[in-house]
Amino acid sequence: MDNPEAAQFLDYFEKVRARTMRVAKCIPREKIEWTFKPGRFTLGDLLRHLAGTERYMWAENARFQPSRYPGHSHELAEGYDATFAYLDRLHGEAMAIFGALTDADLQRKCSTPDDASITLWKWLRLMAEHEIHHRGQIYLYLAMLDVPTPPLYGLTEAQVRERSKQTAG
Repeated sequence: MDNPEAAQFLDYFEKVRARTMRVAKCIPREKIEWTFKPGRFTLGDLLRHLAGTERYMWAENARFQPSRYPGHSHELAEGYDATFAYLDRLHGEAMAIFGALTDADLQRKCSTPDDASITLWKWLRLMAEHEIHHRGQIYLYLAMLDVPTPPLYGLTEAQVRERSKQTAG
């Protein structure tokens, strides 16, 4: 790839998505539209929101086009299998768009949905932060349902503490 910065971003974001998918796959099929409170995102809404913003906001902005975000409702993808298929399909489309970026593109300004002008690489960095934020919500929702989840980076907090050098004070 002749665009090493873009390739580095793609590799990074695929790792972010893989960590999100590890926890998302813990969602029980029958809980895909569960929420803790009426009017709040369901687990399925969170996944559809991640899919829609990645493809129709960030990827469109990366093509220097306006956002076309369609929302997150279950009409976009109904049920467990359809929701995961939607997430996978839109991620593939977005990654193809991001994969066509040049390093020069990453230095260009794009417009966000609120018409702010921002350097594209900075805007894409915010896409990762957005994903991580919603991944945290998925972890919290699953904890509320008493669903076991994988540790984010391989070790639990207790394992990190156990393996860490203990210091006085």
